[in-house]
Amino acid sequence: MSPAPPGESGTPAVELLVHGVGGATPQEMLGDARTVRVTGDGTAAVYRRADDTDADAHPQDHRDRPVPEAYVWSNLTSGNSARALWLLLLPFMVVNLAHWMLPSGGERAARLYGVLVRLIALTLTVLLVAAACEVALDLTAWQCAGSADCSGDKSWLGFLAAARGGWWAQPGRRLALAALLPAALTTLLWYLSNRTWSAYESQQPLGEDVRAPDATEPASTRGGEDADRGGGAAAGPALGRPGFWYGRRLVARLRAAHTAAGFLTVAAALTVAAAAFDRRSSATLLEAIGWLLEATLLVAGGVVVWVVCRRGRTETRLDEELDRAVVTLLPVSALILLAVSAVYAAWSRPGWRSSGTLPGDRTFGILTLTQLALVVVLAVVAMTLYRRAPHTRTALRGLGGPAVALLACALGGVMTGGVAQRVADWLDGPGTPGMGRRSSMAGPPVLLSWQASVIPVLLLLLLLPVAYYALRTKRRERRIARTLMTDYPGEEPDTVRTRQIAGVRARAQLTDAAPPFVGIVSAATLLLGAGALAGSWASEKVPGRAADTAPSFIASAVDAAQAAGSWLVGLGFVLFVTLGRRAYRDASARRSIGILWDVGTFWPRAAHPFAPPCYAERAVPDLTWRMFTWTDITGGRLVISGHSQGSVLAAAAVWQLPARTRRRVALLTYGSPLERLYGRWFPAYFGAGCLDALHREVPCWRNLWRATDPIGGWVMSGADVDRGPLLDPVAYGRTREHPLPDPVLGHSDYQADPAFPEERAALLSRLAAPARGRQQVPQQSAAGEAGAGRAAAEQLREGRAGPRETAD
Repeated sequence: MSPAPPGESGTPAVELLVHGVGGATPQEMLGDARTVRVTGDGTAAVYRRADDTDADAHPQDHRDRPVPEAYVWSNLTSGNSARALWLLLLPFMVVNLAHWMLPSGGERAARLYGVLVRLIALTLTVLLVAAACEVALDLTAWQCAGSADCSGDKSWLGFLAAARGGWWAQPGRRLALAALLPAALTTLLWYLSNRTWSAYESQQPLGEDVRAPDATEPASTRGGEDADRGGGAAAGPALGRPGFWYGRRLVARLRAAHTAAGFLTVAAALTVAAAAFDRRSSATLLEAIGWLLEATLLVAGGVVVWVVCRRGRTETRLDEELDRAVVTLLPVSALILLAVSAVYAAWSRPGWRSSGTLPGDRTFGILTLTQLALVVVLAVVAMTLYRRAPHTRTALRGLGGPAVALLACALGGVMTGGVAQRVADWLDGPGTPGMGRRSSMAGPPVLLSWQASVIPVLLLLLLLPVAYYALRTKRRERRIARTLMTDYPGEEPDTVRTRQIAGVRARAQLTDAAPPFVGIVSAATLLLGAGALAGSWASEKVPGRAADTAPSFIASAVDAAQAAGSWLVGLGFVLFVTLGRRAYRDASARRSIGILWDVGTFWPRAAHPFAPPCYAERAVPDLTWRMFTWTDITGGRLVISGHSQGSVLAAAAVWQLPARTRRRVALLTYGSPLERLYGRWFPAYFGAGCLDALHREVPCWRNLWRATDPIGGWVMSGADVDRGPLLDPVAYGRTREHPLPDPVLGHSDYQADPAFPEERAALLSRLAAPARGRQQVPQQSAAGEAGAGRAAAEQLREGRAGPRETAD
């Protein structure tokens, strides 16, 4: 049975194209230089070819194929030059990913999981602001300005120099002035979060009145939406809940709490330093004020922690409320405390002199210990959740979230430690980076040197799994090469061509090795991080000095690790700054970096409000509104066609549609990471049960995949959704139809495959006509449809691609 042409029924038919990572122009997506924006703005919009603007009124003119529309969302992640500042927020983005990696399980354990991730995110904010305090208050205002050798050749520091006297020469006043830098950083983070909150989190999804089921709709098809309004664990797939893509209230609360935490961190740095001197002196009144301020800051910190833990996300309804008292009073109160602390620190103390490091230099150690403890508890909770609903495809047996959270902490530590060490080297000029204490400055806390020193050790340890995976890939390539020609019967073998295709297929499977590799990196990071913390606290010396009494071999190795770690951190800092400058000035570099945001910022900001904004909170409502309004106005049929990350957006948007609209919509995905990446790493939202539920709600769904694709793959086992693996390249050598060698396409250009128009036409023919309502439509058995289960699909991916048309 051949599929009916798209326009045969007389109703309009549209294909809504959604691009993947890296972005695309409407001209590229539509294959026409003349395009018109149908709806949307300069950030994200739907486009049509200029000749198709009135196509809905003349469906008879488009009988051969549906009218193509392109949804272009790339500017959401790589728009203006301000996106370069998002590089500072990389650890925040990573820890936000950890929030969504929880396994499916009990509701209470899931809430505890969310609380723990939010607390880890809070420590990252404190770490960033503490690093700014280290640079501005400790290294610059306390150590360098307090040393004649360091400040003597720095004219810009002259008015603060203790050796020159003057009003600003007292340590407390220098610290109060330097506190403007970390306070300004906190304000900048608040501003960026608030601005993106207005543009992203405040986008209205479909209202619950629109999503309500029809009175004529059979009860058997209503369950998901009725359950959504009921809430709780039985509320159906999470991505179908009305408030999932509307995190306005939580982000506002978290932004207030993290902003207050930043201000309180600066206030604590000022208060602790001044109070430490007052306790050594006879200033009874100032000592009492110091105690009072420290107690007040402690209480305020407790309030911040309570606000972070108190409330999570509201997904079962559109939560329009804002906790205005918390959102306004908490950061303002913290700012007032900071001002009071600055006045207290700047009070005249004639006998105060700065020496050594700023009091409170163990802050970084306490933060590291807190992060390690939280990650361990998070791992216990994740294992508990996984045991309640185990699944073999879940990455790291449910420990993906804790592993990623630990990597976020490590990334934050490397970034902040790198900045502190580079600034110390810059201020103290003649000192050799990382090789012990400097002559004119005490330098940054020793923990930062220990953390840098374990980086070379970590890299050496990772050589073993890298070598293992490289060897395994080479063996797999040879195994694939032996059977490759069965995919191309009648072709003359060519050794070079065979190796090329087999190599691409073998390397594409490295994606499936990511979970164990991430697990190895995280485990090594945990052990080395704990060792660095213990070593710094036990010795209170940098590693090179701590190993002075060790045997010469060990001492030399430690010195080498310390020097290499310091230079690696410095190199990373230089590369980071260079990349940021390029991204700020160059739009093409910004698009390249935008790929990182395409992958990392799909999820709402549920853990860290300073993370880059979630573009899906704009893109998913855009797509949902477009599909709902177009089908409601025209009564036509629509295929939403998503490539790569666009397929994830398409699936999320279809989940949000009312059932009466889903009857008019088909889903075509290709190069899709829905199961291979999202299903494994985010099982509570894209696991096997969730994708099964999506297929029940959208029976008209087909997925195309290739064995050469390192990102996309099959999405469901034992269902009629997947077709593949498609043959890639289509022709092995030169033929009459392909006189020039075909490229190995891998993850790109799925629309060039002959299977693509076949499946699109078949989906349109399966969509129910308005008069027939929702009824069972016979499945089309397109030739080459791969109905094999998961085991068969993996076997095909392992050894051979097909033939492209594989019978059930």
